[in-house]
Amino acid sequence: MKNCFRAPRIFLPRSGFEKWAVPAPDSHPRSRDFWERVAREVGSAPSSLFCILPDVYRGEPEDDPDAAATSIVNALTEEKLERIGRGFMLTERKLRSGRVRCGIVLALDLETFSFERGELTPARATEGPSPRVKELLDLRRKALLEFPHTLLLYSDKKDEVIRELNAMDLEIMYDFPLMADGGNLRGSFVPEEYAYDVASWLTTRGTPRYAVADGHDELIAAKMYWEEIKPTLKGVELKNHPARYALAECINLFDPAVELLPLHRVISDTDEAAFIDYFMKNIKCKREGNVLYPNLPAGMEGAEKADAVISAYLRANGGRVRYVEPAELSQNREGVAVLLKNMEKGDLFYDLKGGNLMHRVFTVGEENKRYCLEGREISYD
Repeated sequence: MKNCFRAPRIFLPRSGFEKWAVPAPDSHPRSRDFWERVAREVGSAPSSLFCILPDVYRGEPEDDPDAAATSIVNALTEEKLERIGRGFMLTERKLRSGRVRCGIVLALDLETFSFERGELTPARATEGPSPRVKELLDLRRKALLEFPHTLLLYSDKKDEVIRELNAMDLEIMYDFPLMADGGNLRGSFVPEEYAYDVASWLTTRGTPRYAVADGHDELIAAKMYWEEIKPTLKGVELKNHPARYALAECINLFDPAVELLPLHRVISDTDEAAFIDYFMKNIKCKREGNVLYPNLPAGMEGAEKADAVISAYLRANGGRVRYVEPAELSQNREGVAVLLKNMEKGDLFYDLKGGNLMHRVFTVGEENKRYCLEGREISYD
């Protein structure tokens, strides 16, 4: 089987991990207050905050790929970052719930990834691109390094890969509390000579082998950029150019700390009574006020059936639909909520066979999102 991974040259901050590592840019996309608190905590300290594009600022002056690319250059020239060499990073994240989630930070070969429906690649998108890809692609074209938050799921019911890694004598590179109530993060360096074994262990798991859990748009932008520059390369450059790869963290689907939470639908800016009547005529469901519980299967099949009815109504009557995880739904009562069922972990890779592409079926939740910490070069410059 084709090896999907490469040991990247990893960049870490020389100091100040607590302020360098910030939440994933798509965290709390409707809360400026959250990101203002993050900015206050960072202050003027070196931070990945200045190297990413938080979604909450989309279309505003703060949403500036040129400024983010310049911040990356400054971090390098001012020696705020150090390159620790080629390898993987074994992470241990103690979540605020007290659960501990392990992961492996590595570089995915973008030749093994696709976000197109019907593509039978080892690594699969579980959502298509959103309009946010445009700005992320622009940043990718200009930046020397990436600081992504992409999460890849792999299936390992016995957790053999992590147990093998935990048995190694690895150097701890960081161990610190994350800001914004993110828990604690510890990272141990897996040298390149060990990384080849880890890649082999990961590669022998199932088909498809990897599914994107979070950071879709970042990974899709990386793929688009690679396809842009690939025709300009030949020979060894085609194999080794850093833009061919994208940094991601692999986490075990069957890690007890990993949840597949449903993405519920919230319909607003329309006649709520009319929508409820239309939906209930087309799909049998229980109703509690403005909350609908459709009698649909869990996972992709149920989401597609609900979306077909919602789309038909919105085309004819107007309105909008938002996709929210359970925690966000409990904080927002606006509109009509269509609550979908939890997806079974064992169904995820089955549903992706044949190159299927899900549409906002599940989330790993805000608590499980990565923080932007490790960097990797994407340009020879």
